[in-house]
Amino acid sequence: MAKVTVSKNGPLRVEGEITICDPEGRAFGLGGRTTVSLCRCGHSANKPFCDGSHNKVGFQSEVEARDLPPLAPKPAAG
Repeated sequence: MAKVTVSKNGPLRVEGEITICDPEGRAFGLGGRTTVSLCRCGHSANKPFCDGSHNKVGFQSEVEARDLPPLAPKPAAG
């Protein structure tokens, strides 16, 4: 199982056995890593991975865990 931690003012840290794919479904080579940080600020030169650019651009995002609302029921097939 993978664990995702949202960093205050920083990236998403993903730990565990993971595969990260591009839009065509091709996997990024992670070089044996089981922990990576994914960019949230949009300024990384190495997207989707974090390169620390959030520090230079002053990215701000404080996140506190909360419950999402229940999924809306799907319409009956018919």
